[in-house]
This record gives sequence, structure tokens and C-alpha cells, in this order.
Amino acid sequence: MAFNNFLARRAGHASTSGAAAKASSLSVRQRLELLEVYEDADLGWFWATDAADAFTYLSPGAAKTLGGDEEFAGKAVGEVFDMQAAARDEAQRSLPFMLRARNSFNRFPVRILKAGPPVWWEISARPCYDAGGTFQGYRGSAKDITLDRLEKEEATRLVRFDVLTGLVNRRTITERLEQALILTRTQKRPCALIMLDLDRFKHINDTLGHQAGDALLLQVAQRLRQIVGDQGEIGRLGGDEFQILLPDCEDRGLLGSLAQRCIQIISQPYLVEGSRATVGASAGIAVAPFDGDGADALTAATDLALYAAKAAGRGQFRFYSSELKSDAELRREVEENLRDAIASDELTMFYQPIVDLRSNKVSCFEALLRWNRPHAGFISPAIFIPVAEDTGMIAELGRAALMQACRDAAAWPAHIKVAVNVSAIQFADDDFPLRVREALDESGLHPARLELEITESVFLGDVEVAEHMLRRLKKLGVRLALDDFGTGYSSLSYLSNAPYDKIKIDQSFVRGATAPDNNNRAILKAIIDLAGSLGMDTVAEGAEAHDELELVRSLGASHAQGFIYARAEAQADVLSRLAEGRDVYEPSGPAYFRADRMTVIRKVGVVHENHRYDAFMRNLSRTGARIEGLLDVPVGTQVVVDLGDGQLAVAVVRRSQEAELGVEFETPLVSDGAGGLCTRYRVSPYALHAASNAAIPLRHSDPADRGVTDAFAPHSKFVQVELNWSKYLK
Repeated sequence: MAFNNFLARRAGHASTSGAAAKASSLSVRQRLELLEVYEDADLGWFWATDAADAFTYLSPGAAKTLGGDEEFAGKAVGEVFDMQAAARDEAQRSLPFMLRARNSFNRFPVRILKAGPPVWWEISARPCYDAGGTFQGYRGSAKDITLDRLEKEEATRLVRFDVLTGLVNRRTITERLEQALILTRTQKRPCALIMLDLDRFKHINDTLGHQAGDALLLQVAQRLRQIVGDQGEIGRLGGDEFQILLPDCEDRGLLGSLAQRCIQIISQPYLVEGSRATVGASAGIAVAPFDGDGADALTAATDLALYAAKAAGRGQFRFYSSELKSDAELRREVEENLRDAIASDELTMFYQPIVDLRSNKVSCFEALLRWNRPHAGFISPAIFIPVAEDTGMIAELGRAALMQACRDAAAWPAHIKVAVNVSAIQFADDDFPLRVREALDESGLHPARLELEITESVFLGDVEVAEHMLRRLKKLGVRLALDDFGTGYSSLSYLSNAPYDKIKIDQSFVRGATAPDNNNRAILKAIIDLAGSLGMDTVAEGAEAHDELELVRSLGASHAQGFIYARAEAQADVLSRLAEGRDVYEPSGPAYFRADRMTVIRKVGVVHENHRYDAFMRNLSRTGARIEGLLDVPVGTQVVVDLGDGQLAVAVVRRSQEAELGVEFETPLVSDGAGGLCTRYRVSPYALHAASNAAIPLRHSDPADRGVTDAFAPHSKFVQVELNWSKYLK
């Protein structure tokens, strides 16, 4: 009778008389009984407050949901209801506002302040006043809507989140991207987008099943959360594609490091459905507003960058650049012409020597496929091999290359072997050992003279299946080499079971190993010692300078391969050399390798004060560049080097001789993911547009003026030299 007693106390005992008063009393009593039954049946709850917003009544059933029969009379509303939760959640006015304004409210959701899982009520109430118009408090009803709320949240989650991984889905990450880009346009705040794609994930589904694939994707999502943390938001676009949104981020040094860490961590082995599996990852990066200020444009830019990373060999990252559009067009052209090239024998084999470091004699030639396209010249394997893999032509291409290499090697002296690269797609073909046997039988080449170079990417997927394939190949009598060792996913674990004869140490460990404070020397020694203990040969790849060559020789490497000995040669040149008995390759190259400097051939702009000069950059390092085109610039002059695409590097002239400058950058450059260098920050297109008239380009005078032009602008400080660009581009 709690509610009855409460109302009776509030109603008082004012005297009445006559039949009308008696009838009214009966009516009130019946209503009280009905409300009491309603409350006792727990069909709904009632609550009331005084003028100070303190509870004067709360239904016993409601009190029980809050932890028992605690007396709530006298408790403030703010001690029971979260006064802000509904406003945050429902984008409406808060409960405190409505209470202060003495507003009525209906079906207002509030979260209850209590420990444990969240509890939500839906409350309705209206203010009550006495006969004099004085506020007396609120009278209202309530009901528990926790289950309804959970169902609503789950429905929202299904619409906005990926069911498998719990990450936001494509729709949500796109909305968040569009919101971030509004700030880019209105407040000039940058925004970065990283697109991640798993390498050879399909192989997991094909070999271990879709359930195992789902389990692996869940683990990938967990690893990404640990890496990214609160730096950005991760979304799963579907399949094996993920996207990372990083607001207020434009530092390409940080972005490259983050992408590289994602690739490295994702590429570590997984345990799924009781099997050990490995996948790789590639990443594309774009930054607004530099690479696009709309969601579609920025996403398209990351797609192009991601494709460039995959085309370069996977397991890498790339930043978007304007050059990628022409690269994509080239890829389409290559795809259209590659099949005809295979049929018309435009693809030929070249051979690069692998030299025994004890004698400098060639012990093996690596077969390298080359495409000499009529009227277009040589097409890089870095371009057409990924196209062949993506279009399914790699099986035909690889089979033809293997057959030709065996035929060519059969014409060499019997002690010289041939090494043939095997793509992961070829390796995954269950009939691949049959293709190898066919090539050996048709050419007559002894199996021990054939080396199959296999990268660690073959272990992406089911490791046991890969190891079984290696054992099948080994039974044929061929030799097996682990290529690009040290750049893969879990190198040491593969050596314990796989029957390799040779380890090829990736060139990234050889180059720069002689530099002070470089860890590559210790890594090289560890790899060489490990291979020696396992009875394997070692090949140091990419040797270009004498100091590198002497280092790997002193550490005990058995073989070396690189430009210091020779570039790849055609079969006719190989046969001619061997026929003359010239199987010794004397090393020829620079004494020391300049690890931080790379040769470049490109136009740049040099800005000094209010003038812009055309110049020509010959080499580039993280800390400086060699530039030609300005005459007699004083040492110590501060300039800005325009590297293109908004890349402006502040620099100081440290060396000046006639028209050649050596400049030192104020801020070191960072890796662009493609073996090149780029500035950490770029000048946004908004700023470039605003400053478009700040630097006045020089105009050239009569070409007959002995190659030197005067500045058209009246106050230019330097003379610009007319350069013959074609001379440098040959």
C-alpha cells in the first residue's frame, strides 16, 4: 500500500459533506486501488520529488532494481540519475535543464547511477503546483528500458561496426574521414589515411578454410589496435582490407614508421585452428590536403599508393605521388601487351654472375627475365612481374623462364649452375615439381646444376604445406636457395626444417655495413655464422664497393653478387666469355660506398628571397644535395629547394664552385618507402596558392648568349646557367 499511503498523505484529510463528497472519496479510493495493483504487478513505477528536486517517493519495485529495499526518500535526483548521459546520447536537452525550467517531459531516457552493467530507465513527469502557484515538485512514472536499449545499440553496432573484428566498417570510417576533411578545408588541418591490404590472405582461406581466415582477421585487428592505439581510428573495409584514419597528422617520417611497424607486426606468424599461418601486408599512404581534400580523392590516392607497394614486391609501404597516376596507366598498358609479348618471344633471359669469394670465379649465374619491347625498349621486371602475378600469367611466364634457363645452362661448363627465381604463386601450384622435372628432362641439365631461389613469402599461409613442397623439390635433386634473407616474416624459424643449400643475404644488409655505428655488420656476421653451422653457402647480394666486398669476405661469406662484379648479361655474351676461359670476374667499383647518397636526375627549383631559379639536381642524401644551374652563389647563402609536390626544403649552401652547389638541408629528409627520400612536411596547396606570386621565375634571354641568362626580375642576386638537360638524361 506504499503508493496509496503516499497519495493519502499528500491529499490530507480535508472534510467534505454530502453525497457529492462521498462519491468523490469513493472515486479517489478506487483510483488508488487501481494504481496500487498496477504498481504491485510491476507494470510500471512511480516517483515524486519535492521542490528541491529530492525524491519523496520511489516505487519499491524500482528500488529493488537499484540494489534492494534502500530508502530513496531524501536523495537528490542527481544521486540516482546520470544527469548528462541522455543529452550526450540522444542529442537533446539535458535533464537538469528541463528540471530547472520546470518543463514537462515524456519518455525521457536516463542512465541510472549504479555499479555493474548499465541500467536505463525511461521517465515521464510533470511539475505540480499548489493553489497559490508555488512549485511543489515533480510527479511521474518510469520503466526499465535496458533490454530495448541494448537491442538498439546492437542494431546500431551492426550498421556501423564490422561484426567480425569489432572495428568500424566502411560506412563509418568514410563518415569519419569526411568529417576530418571538413576541418581540413575550413581550418587547414591535415589528415592522413593509410590503406592496408593483407598479402596472400586468399591462400589462408583456400588451404585452412574460411573459419581459419576469420580467426586470422580477428587477430590482425587486435594487433592493429595495439599498434595504432589512440593515434587514429581503424576501419575494416571488407575482406582483408583495413584503413587507418589519422587526423591532424602530416609528418611523413611518423607515417612511414607507423606503416612499417604495422607491416612488420602483421607479418609475424599466427596460430589459427591449431595451424601455424603467416600473411604479409602492404600499405599505401595519402595526406590531405596535399593528395586530395575530398574523401573519394584521398581514398583513390591511397589505393594507387597501395598498388605501388604491392607492385614493388609487397611487404612495403608507399606514399602517394603524382607520378603514380602515370605508373597506373603504364601498368594497364603492360597488362594489355604482356600476353602478346610471351607469345612473340619478346621476353629473354639475362644472367648475372654469382662469384666465389675465394677465387673470384663464377660458380652460378642467376637467371633474370627481361622484356625488350619493340619501339619502347626494356620494361623493368619490377613492373611486369607483379602484373603477371595479378593477372594469372605468372604460371605461364615462370614455366617458360624455367625451361629457357635450363636450356641455356646446359650449354655452359658442367661446374657452373643456374639459379632461377620462383614466385610464390608458382610455388603454391601442386604441379610445380612436375614443371621442374619437365624442364630438366627436356634440357638434359643435371638436377644438381639447378638452384631454385625461393623467398620467404612462400611461407605465407600454411607453413607445413610450404615445407612439404620444399621436400618434394629436394627429392628431384635440385638445390634450394632462400632469397632476400632477413627481409621476410620469421626467417630463422624456416631454417630449422627447410632443406636449403644456400642463403642469399639481402642487399639492404650489405649496403652501408661498413659505416660507423651501423648494426648491419653484426647482422651479417650472425647470418653467415648461422648458415655455416647449418652447412649452407651464403651469397652477399648487392655488393657495389670494395669496402663492402672485403667486409663480407672477412666475415666468412662464401659468395657475392653485385655490380662490383658485373651486371646481367645476355646468353650470347655469357657463352662468348666462357668459351674464352674468362670465368674469373675481377671486382671493379668505388673504394667506399656512400650509403647516404643516391644518384638522381631531375629538375628542381631554387628559391632565394623573392626569386625562383630553375636548377638541376644530380644527387640527393638525407642531409643535402648537389645542384647545378646557378653561378657563383656565396657559401652560407640560405635557399629553399623546391623538390616538387609541395616539398620545400630549407637549405644552406656549403660548397659553391662555378655553377655547382652543395647544399645542406635544415631538416633531414625521410624515406619515401620506395627507396627514395622525401620531406617530412609539405606546403599545403592552400599556402602554395596564396604564395604563388611571391617567387618570380626567371626568364631566359636569347639562347645565343653563350649559355648564360640574366635575371629578368630587377633585383635577382644570381645568374642562372642555361643547362643542356638532355646531356644529363642520356
